Amino acid sequence: MRILPALLAAAGALCAQNKPVTGCADLRSLTSNQITVAVAQALAETPQAPAHCRVFGQVLPQVGFEVRMPAEWNGRFVMVGNGGYAGEPTDSPGRANQYGRYMKRGYAVAATDTGHSATTEPGGIFATDRQKLLDYAFRSLHVTADASKLVLRAYYGSAPAKSYFEGCSTGGRQGLILAQRFPGDFDGITVGAPVLNFTGTMMRFTQAAKALKDAPIATGKLPVLAASIYDACDAKDGLKDGIIDDPRRCDFRPARDLPKCQAGADRPDCFTLAQIATLEKIYGEVTSGGKRIFPAWPVGAEIAGQNGRSGWDPWTIHEGDPSQGMFFGENFFRYLAFPKPDPQYDLHQFDFEKDPARLETIHQILDATDTDLTRFQQRGGKILMYFGWADPALNPMMGLEYYEAVQARMGPGTANFFRLFMVPGMFHCGDGPGPNQFDTTGPLSEWVERGEAPQAIRANKLADGKVVRSRPLCAYPQVARYTGTGSIDDFANFTCVKP
Repeated sequence: MRILPALLAAAGALCAQNKPVTGCADLRSLTSNQITVAVAQALAETPQAPAHCRVFGQVLPQVGFEVRMPAEWNGRFVMVGNGGYAGEPTDSPGRANQYGRYMKRGYAVAATDTGHSATTEPGGIFATDRQKLLDYAFRSLHVTADASKLVLRAYYGSAPAKSYFEGCSTGGRQGLILAQRFPGDFDGITVGAPVLNFTGTMMRFTQAAKALKDAPIATGKLPVLAASIYDACDAKDGLKDGIIDDPRRCDFRPARDLPKCQAGADRPDCFTLAQIATLEKIYGEVTSGGKRIFPAWPVGAEIAGQNGRSGWDPWTIHEGDPSQGMFFGENFFRYLAFPKPDPQYDLHQFDFEKDPARLETIHQILDATDTDLTRFQQRGGKILMYFGWADPALNPMMGLEYYEAVQARMGPGTANFFRLFMVPGMFHCGDGPGPNQFDTTGPLSEWVERGEAPQAIRANKLADGKVVRSRPLCAYPQVARYTGTGSIDDFANFTCVKP
C-alpha cells in the first residue's frame, strides 16, 4: 500500500498552526558529542512541497537521519519506515516526495537510513559490523525519534503534540519494534505487512528455494496455477469478482486440483509430479523436529497484478535471476543469522532439523514477535495494522496469528488499542487484483486524538488514475459482505459483518 495523503487534511485541521521560533541554519548549533547536524537548509516552496527546513544529521556511530519541517506546522510529527535491508538515502527522490505529501498537510516528517548505506553495503553486508546490525534491528528507530524531536523543539519552540510512525514491510516490523521496545516514542503506529518474524520468513524462503532447485517451475505456468486457484476459490465469499476474500476458506490442494502432465512430459499447461511436490513445499508449513515453526502460505498471490506479472514473480519464481526470496534469504544467512558471517553460505545447506536452534540470538535481536504490549497500551498508544491477503512476499498468516496471539495474551480489550485490517486481493504493500489504495493516517489520528476507533477503511482500486472499484476494509475478524443490491464495485453496497 502507498499511504494516501487525501484524508490528511481533516486530521491536520485539529491542531493550530505553529511557526518557527528560530532560523533553519541556527539548528546547526544542535551538534553535540552524540549528534551531528551536518545540514540545516531552508528550502523554498515547490509543486512537490511547501517551504520548509531540511535537517540532515547523524547519531553516533553513524545513524543518518533527516527531518523536514514546514513553515506552517500542525503540531504533529510522523516518522516513516524503511524497506528491505534499509540503507536508503534519506534525501532520495522517493523519500523527498514522501516528505512533501506529509508536509503539505502540515506534518513535520523524519526518516533514517538505520545506520548504513545500501549503496556501499548492499543487501545484508552491513551486518558484518554487529553495531550496524543492532542499529538496523531496533536502535536507529529510537535514536532517530529522539534526535528528530530535539530538532523540532529547537525549531518550533515546542514538542510535537502527537507523534506517529508509519511503515510497511520492514517498516511494519519497525512499527511493532517501537511498540514493544520503546513504547513512549509514538502515540500512534501504522503497521503495514510487517516482517515481524524475520527469521521464520527467511527459513520459509529457504524451504521454497530448496524445493525449486529440485523441481523448477517456469513462470509461464503461473497463469495456469492462478486460474486453477481462482476457479476453485473466487466465489467462496458469494461473489465471483476476481478477489479471494479469505483464502483460509479455500480448500486448494496442488496434488488434487492441478492438471497433471503425462509421464515424461513437461508442458506449459500442466505440472509434473515433481513440480506438484515443489508447490506443496512452497505452500506448506515449515517444520522442525515434527513441530511447526512457520505457518503455511495461503493462496491468492499467483494471479497477475497491474503490471501483468504474477505476484509470485519475482518473489518466489524468477527466471534468469535469483528470486527476491532467495536474495533476502541468502543475505540473511550469510550476514545476519549467525555470530560469524559467511559470505559463501549456500541456502541449500540449511538443515531444518538442526539449524533453527542456532537462530535464537538473531530472533531475539531482530524479530518483533513479543505479544506483551502492556506498556504501549497503558500510555494510550494505538496500533493500526494491515496485511494483504494476497501478499507474495510476506505470509499474511504471520500478521494475523500475531494479532490473535496479542488478543489471547491481553484479553478482550485489545481492540481498544490495536486493530487489524486484512486486505483481500492486495499484494505486498500494494498492487494486486483487489482495492489496494487507502489512507491510514486519517483514521489513526482520529483514533489517537478523538478516541474514534476505525470500524472500516475505504480502499480503492485505480486504473489510469480513476477509481474503478471501492470496498471497505473491516476491522478483523469482521469481513465485507455485499448487501445484494447495486454495483459490486461500490463501497456503499458492502457492510462489515462477522464471518
